[in-house]
Amino acid sequence: MEKTLVILKPSAVQRALVGEVTARFERKGLRLCGMKMMQLTNEILNRHYSHLATKPFFQRIKDSMMAAPVVCCCYEGVDAVETVRAMTGSTNGRKAAPGTIRGDFGMSFQENIIHTSDSPENAVVEIYRFFKPEEIFDYKLANFQFLYANDEY
Repeated sequence: MEKTLVILKPSAVQRALVGEVTARFERKGLRLCGMKMMQLTNEILNRHYSHLATKPFFQRIKDSMMAAPVVCCCYEGVDAVETVRAMTGSTNGRKAAPGTIRGDFGMSFQENIIHTSDSPENAVVEIYRFFKPEEIFDYKLANFQFLYANDEY
């Protein structure tokens, strides 16, 4: 099983979309392993977005991510990173396909509701950037046998 990080950005929190977005992942069959609300700091955002540090929009991204609390989630499932990214849609909400989270709720490239890990390798790094090991839980979903064939996991 693969884990991935999802951050419900200030735009999701301020628009009261947290429940609706998390419900989509649960209905899909992803297992919620960890969830917490937090106020992001300049320090953690400098690490998280270090690959964008030389871009002219770097400060704007950080300001946006500190505008209100975020909700950090860790989900698990077969191909969780790919599944979550498909459900999320294109970065630009105006161009995201209807039925995706950004396609249904987003109108902006910047204020685009959600951050998701882009690879299984980055997911591991990102999860432990936002969660302590003891904040990630391992349990079996009661409906697990109805989510996957016995040779898929």
